[in-house]
Amino acid sequence: MSKTTLRRRTFVAATIAAVTGTAGCVAGSREGAGGTDTAAAASTTTSTESHDDGGHGGDEEGHHEENTHHAEETETSHDDGHSSDHGHGVPEEPSASATVNLVTTDEGYHFDPHVVWVEEGGTVTFHNESGSHTATAYAQANDKPQRIPEDAAAFDTGMLTESGAEHEVTLDTPGVYDYYCAPHEAMGMVATIVVGKPDPHDATGLAEAQSSLPSGAREKIHGLNETVNGMLGHTH
Repeated sequence: MSKTTLRRRTFVAATIAAVTGTAGCVAGSREGAGGTDTAAAASTTTSTESHDDGGHGGDEEGHHEENTHHAEETETSHDDGHSSDHGHGVPEEPSASATVNLVTTDEGYHFDPHVVWVEEGGTVTFHNESGSHTATAYAQANDKPQRIPEDAAAFDTGMLTESGAEHEVTLDTPGVYDYYCAPHEAMGMVATIVVGKPDPHDATGLAEAQSSLPSGAREKIHGLNETVNGMLGHTH
C-alpha cells in the first residue's frame, strides 16, 4: 500500500468520525432543548394553575367578606331605633287607656310608641321620659292643618320639661288623631292615636299630609298612615 493511499483512507476515516460526532451533538442539543422547553412549559403551567387557584380562593374569600359586611350594614341600618312601633308591636284591639313616652336619645326625638289605640272615652297619658317636648294635636285651633276629627277637642300638653312629668287627655270622638312635638316636628317627632273603630275612608288623620307641613313631618305621617290603615284592615 502506498503512502498516498494510506493518507486518503486516514482522511476519509477522520471525515466520517467528524460527521458522526457533529450529528450526535446536534441530536443531543435538540433533546436538551426539547427537555428544557418541556420543563419550562410544565413550570409555566404549574405557576399559572397555582396563581389561578390562589386568586380564585382570594376572590371567594373577599366576596364572602364583602357580602357579610353588606349584611351587617343592612341590619345596622334597618335596626336604627326608629321603627314605627319601637318594638312594642302594633295594637290589635282598642284598650281603655294607653301611655306614650316622650323621649330624647342620641339618635333623635320620638314618641314611644308611635301608634296607640284606645276605646271611645279612653285616656292617653303622655309621660316625659327625657328632654323637653309637647304633644300637640294637628288642629286649626292649634294653628295647624286639621288632622283630628272635626268635632274633637284639640289637645295640647304644653311644654313638658321635667323627667317624669305627665299630661292626660280623654278622647271621646272616634277617629284618627295625628299630633306632634312643637320643638321637634320638623325632625319627624309625630305620632298617631286611634280612637274606637273609625271608618278609614272618613278619617281626617289618614289623609295625605298637607304640603304646608315640614318635610320630616310629612314623611312620618306617610308611614303612620300605612300602619294605621293596616291596623284597621284598610289595605290597597
